[in-house]
Amino acid sequence: MNDAHWHLVFNHFPIIGTIFGLGTLIVGLVLKNISVKNTAYILFVVAAIFAFASMATGDGAEEMVEDMPNIGHQIIHEHEELAEKLAIVLYATAIFSLLSLYTNLKKHKFLKIASYITLVLALSATVLGSFVGTSGGEIRHTEIREGLVKQPIQNTIPNSESKED
Repeated sequence: MNDAHWHLVFNHFPIIGTIFGLGTLIVGLVLKNISVKNTAYILFVVAAIFAFASMATGDGAEEMVEDMPNIGHQIIHEHEELAEKLAIVLYATAIFSLLSLYTNLKKHKFLKIASYITLVLALSATVLGSFVGTSGGEIRHTEIREGLVKQPIQNTIPNSESKED
């Protein structure tokens, strides 16, 4: 398997993991359930690990597809810039997740504030992740690009009906 394949394997987990983690954290905060919140924190750490793997394989994937027809450097560059920002937010989310996990285990006085900072970071990562996912999808899925002019399909199959006199 090459970097492009690995990138496709890894790149979904940071986005989906963050969405699941955000939902889990919200439920944990509403229910005031420490175990549910801790599960969310672990999901954010796992999402950040997959973000690192996705970033590590991104350059190799870029090299493989950048010269393909209908791709171009600009669309890849936009995706790369957004992905770098998402990675930073996910790393920060993971750090605050570990801090929140620690404050939960130690019943520290900063337990609540650490949880809410993690929530804001996770919400930011989820929004940013939707942009990263869309821009990544646009690289090979031209049908989701904005402003795509659809060309009518011409019938190239010869008419098989025979004319009778």
